[in-house]
Amino acid sequence: MRSRLAAGVLITSAVWGQADVRRLRPVLEAQLVAPEVVQYQLQRYLKTRVPTLPAGASAADWTRQASQLRHDILDNIVFHGWPRDWVNAPLKFEDRGFVEGTGKGYRIRKLRYEIVPGMWTSALLYEPEQVTGRIPAILNVNGHVGPPGKAVEYKQKRCINQALQGIFALNVEWLSFGEMDKPGNVHWYGAHLDLAGANGVGLFYLAMRKGLDFLAQHTQVDPKRLGVTGLSGGGWQTIVLSALDERVAVSVPVAGYSAVTARLERPGDIGDIEQNPTDFLVGRDYSHLTAMRAPRPTLLVYNAEDDCCFRAALVKPDIYDRVRPFFALYGASEKLAWHENFDPADHNYQLDNRQHSYAFFTRHFGLKETNKEVPVDAEVKTVDQLRVGLPEDNRTIAGVAKELAKRRETGQATRDRLRSVLRYSPVTVEHAWATGNTRSKGVETRSYRFDFKDGLSATAVLTQSLTAAEHAPATILLDDGGRRSMVDPVAERINRGERVLAANLLFSGDMTPKPVSPMGFSQLIATMGRRPLGLQAAHLTALAAWMGGKVRVHASGRRNTTLALAAAAIEPERFAGVELSSALTSFQDLLDGPVEYRDAPELFCLDLYRYFDIPDLRKLAGVR
Repeated sequence: MRSRLAAGVLITSAVWGQADVRRLRPVLEAQLVAPEVVQYQLQRYLKTRVPTLPAGASAADWTRQASQLRHDILDNIVFHGWPRDWVNAPLKFEDRGFVEGTGKGYRIRKLRYEIVPGMWTSALLYEPEQVTGRIPAILNVNGHVGPPGKAVEYKQKRCINQALQGIFALNVEWLSFGEMDKPGNVHWYGAHLDLAGANGVGLFYLAMRKGLDFLAQHTQVDPKRLGVTGLSGGGWQTIVLSALDERVAVSVPVAGYSAVTARLERPGDIGDIEQNPTDFLVGRDYSHLTAMRAPRPTLLVYNAEDDCCFRAALVKPDIYDRVRPFFALYGASEKLAWHENFDPADHNYQLDNRQHSYAFFTRHFGLKETNKEVPVDAEVKTVDQLRVGLPEDNRTIAGVAKELAKRRETGQATRDRLRSVLRYSPVTVEHAWATGNTRSKGVETRSYRFDFKDGLSATAVLTQSLTAAEHAPATILLDDGGRRSMVDPVAERINRGERVLAANLLFSGDMTPKPVSPMGFSQLIATMGRRPLGLQAAHLTALAAWMGGKVRVHASGRRNTTLALAAAAIEPERFAGVELSSALTSFQDLLDGPVEYRDAPELFCLDLYRYFDIPDLRKLAGVR
C-alpha cells in the first residue's frame, strides 16, 4: 500500500506512515560536523597559501622586488576593472571656507573633493598660522569611528597639534562615517563593486590617494616630507598607501593590520572587505607591505590589551620582528620603530600614542622634536561646526557599483572564461566517512562526511528505498536552508525510486564555521587567490563523480542554485540535468535589492557579473 506523509508526499512502502516522517527528519537535520572542525579545515587550507618573506636579499634585490610588487598590486589588483579615466582624473577639490572660532596658531579650511564621478567626500585642512617656505604635511585618515567621522575628538587634537608643530594636517572623511554616513556606503558594498567587475579596494585607495595628491600639489607643502597616520581602519589605510606610494616619507599606522597567519589564528582580526581585497595577498602578505617601507621611517604602534583586534604581542613577530632585517639591508635599522601602548592599552589613538607619533614625525621631518601635546580640549569642535557639506545626490558605494555594471562586457560568457573567473580547479573525494546509518521501514539512509583532496569537506545523507533499482537515477539536493529544509524533497524523490544525496557544501548548514561568520573566511579565500563559488562548484562536481554516472541536481535558493549552475556550466558532462527553485533571474538583482554580502558571500565574485549573467550560466549548463 502507499501511505501519505504529513507534508502530503508519498513514499513507496507498505509500512511508512505519518509517525515515520519523524524518523527521516532527525537523520537529515543531524549535525555531522562540528563548526570548530569546519573552521579548523579552513584555517589549514588557507595556511598552506600564506607566503613568506624572501630571505637573503640585498638592498638592491629588495628595492627591485618591492618595485615589482608595487606595480603589480596597483596595476593588476587595486585598479583591476576601474575605468582609467577615473583613476587618472585630475584632482577636483573645492574650498568651502574656514571653520569659525579656531585657536591661536592655526586655522581650519573646509574642503570637499571628488573620489570618482558623482561621489564626493569631505576634508579639513589644519593650516599653521605662519608658513615660511615649504613645510611638511600629514594625511590623517579615519578608522571605524562611527557618526563623528573626521570630528572624532582624538583626531581633532592630533591635527591641531600637528599644525602647531608647523605641519599641514589634512583630516579626511572615510566612506560610511561622518558626512559619508549613508546606508549605501557601508563597506560591505565593496563586494558589489567586485561583482560588477572592479576590485572594491580601488575606491578606498582612490579616496586616500587623492588626499595625498592634494598635499603633494599644495604650493606651501614640501613634497619630500609627506606623512600618513591613522587608527584601526586608518592604520590599514596608512600601511597600504605608505607601501604603495613612495611619496610617503614617514608612516605611523596605529593598530590597523596584521599578517594573514595572525588573522587565521584569531578570525576576529580578519577585518572588513576592503582590508582583504580579492587577490591582494596572492604571493604576498602584510609583512611584505611593511618591508616595502624600507628604508623610509615607519613607526608601528599597537596596544597591549586591544579590545578590538591586533593585540601588540600577537602581531609583533610577523610585522615587526621579521621585517627588521629589511631595514638593516639599507643601514636603516633605526627607521623601523615599535611602540606598545599600555595606557589605556585598549583600541586607541589617545595621548600616549599621539605623543609618540609627534616625536617620530618631527624627528624625521627635520623639525624641532617634540613628544608633548599642547592641551587643546577647549578647541575641539562639534560635528556640525566641522560639517563641510556634500551634494544631496552624492553617489554611494552601492551606486558606483550599479554605474559600473552598466559597462558589462556581453558576449564574453565562455566556459573557459567562467573557469578563470571562478578560479575553478577540479578536486576528487579523498574519503567518504560513513558516520551513521538507518535501515528500516522500507528506507535506508547513510550519513557521510566527504573529505576532498583540497583538505575541505562536505556533509551529506544518502537516502533510498530498499527496493530501489541498482542503477536507479541519482539526484543531489542542495538548499540554502541546509538539509533541514530538504525533508519533503527527499521523500518525494524516494517515492520516485531515486537515490538521493542531501548535501551541505561549504558555508551551508553544518558546513558553516560558526561562531565565525562565513564572511570572514570568504574574504580570506578570495584575497589569497581562490573563489568560494569556485570551491563549492568543484566540491559539487566531486560529489557527482562519487555518485557515479550522470547525476541530476535540484537546488533551492539563490546561493545554491547559482553554484549548481556554475558547476554544470563548467563540467556539463557530469550532470544529467539541473532543476532550480527560488533562483536568481539576474545578478542585477543582487545590486538592486540590494542583497548584503553577508547573506550570499560566495556570489560576490570579482568579474562574475562583468562577463556573465544567470541566463548565460543557464545556457552553458543546458538549463532551460
